[in-house]
Amino acid sequence: MKIDLPSHLGLHARTLRLMSSFSGALALGLFTQGAHADPSPALDRFSLSAGGYYVNPTFNIQGNTRYGSAQSGDIDRNRTTLPRVRAELLLGDSHGLSFDYFRYRNDYDYSTTRSFNVGGTPAILAGTANANIEVDFASLAYKWWLGKGNDVFGIGLGAGYYRAHYDLRANGVFNGSTGALNESSTEKTFAPLVELGWKHAFSKDLRLYAEASGVKKNWGTVTGHIYGAALGVEWYPLKNLGIGADYGITRIHIERDGGNSQAAFDVKLTGPSAYLKVRF
Repeated sequence: MKIDLPSHLGLHARTLRLMSSFSGALALGLFTQGAHADPSPALDRFSLSAGGYYVNPTFNIQGNTRYGSAQSGDIDRNRTTLPRVRAELLLGDSHGLSFDYFRYRNDYDYSTTRSFNVGGTPAILAGTANANIEVDFASLAYKWWLGKGNDVFGIGLGAGYYRAHYDLRANGVFNGSTGALNESSTEKTFAPLVELGWKHAFSKDLRLYAEASGVKKNWGTVTGHIYGAALGVEWYPLKNLGIGADYGITRIHIERDGGNSQAAFDVKLTGPSAYLKVRF
């Protein structure tokens, strides 16, 4: 497996910068919160969630170079758990920040052997392929919450950072003639982010929520989008400690046009998430 050390270091640096910005805002928010009235019972001054996103992934990779091309087709994989961290902070009673981070990584292997006729002559095609996929996504948004009662609606604007890395290796034999394709690429970029949300408080400790977000970039060498939506519930049996669960879908599409080579990368993630939550 190829280790892209500079890319990993760059990812962690960017993620740390996002978290540093959030930490600075957190300090400001905690310092000033005493000057404001209580917010809607659907909102907390600050909450931090850490858990896992248990997904059923489907992926598709296409690569074109001057040496050849390859397409994986839609491939379903076994369920896997992705680490995920989320945080929300109120600035005042109706403004705030939201942060989200998750990472997806998996290896895929595929092999095939087929027999057919070419102009009446028997032919045999055999091939194997291996792909290593990594996707990191982090977002930070400024949010406006509308409403003061048990129902609030949120609109957020911010930035998302995504990084996708893949190594694709394929070997084939056609009637004794062999061929190989090796493609490795790392795509990373910032893009504008839009978030929409709704929260309903049955009480201060039990809430229902729905959310949707989208990141889209259609300029430059690297383009693409990430869309997501989820419906969930959170419950605090203790004043500052609770649990949360939701069911969501995430769609990732990234394209790169490098002149002599092009690549397209699609991943669809569906499944539940579970979190341990703390609030202040």
